[in-house]
Amino acid sequence: MYHRLPERIRAHASICFMALILHRVMRMRLREGQTGLTPERALQSLKRIQHHRVSINGAQPLSGVSTMTTELSQVLKALKVKTPTQTQQLSLL
Repeated sequence: MYHRLPERIRAHASICFMALILHRVMRMRLREGQTGLTPERALQSLKRIQHHRVSINGAQPLSGVSTMTTELSQVLKALKVKTPTQTQQLSLL
């Protein structure tokens, strides 16, 4: 990255620092939770969580969260993040 304005240099450095802190906190919590996952693998798994909102032929929209697997629940628990809750879970087609 090339920045020449001081405020942009500071902003970029701040974002990098926050990313480093988040990575280390994730790594620490995943180790404490004994998941055996790296932060990269955990994020790759968490990408599977999707929020769906579907409306067919003008009907009332149906919304929900993709089905949570045991692995995803364990990762969220280890990271001390609340599991997404919806009244309805939708399975991926």
